[in-house]
Amino acid sequence: MIVVDTSVWIEADRRPLGPVPDAFRSLADADELALALPVRLELAAGVARKNRKAFLHRISALPLVVPTEDTWKLVESWIPAAADKGHRFTLADLMIAALAHEIGALVWSLDDDFERLEQLGLVHLYDAG
Repeated sequence: MIVVDTSVWIEADRRPLGPVPDAFRSLADADELALALPVRLELAAGVARKNRKAFLHRISALPLVVPTEDTWKLVESWIPAAADKGHRFTLADLMIAALAHEIGALVWSLDDDFERLEQLGLVHLYDAG
């Protein structure tokens, strides 16, 4: 399973003929994608009003990964460990990483922060090659 970060969704939308949307479609067709709630919320906030309802309907087919009390505890444990090594992350990125971690999924992101999360051993990244 692969949790796709907002950065990939944006890239796939902006450059529909590039390698990112091709890989995205292949993974979607193979039922390999999961949607983290923070990504769903970020996407909903960024979609034009006229397109929002249709877009949210389309992505509703993806399995949605939602935080639990344990997810919050995991994120809370990661913050001091990362900060002690000089790293700061947004809550959204930490939550996406924690949700992927909990279901044993890879994260696909174009955001360098996820590379740092991987260096800390908090997440494993998908390489679209």
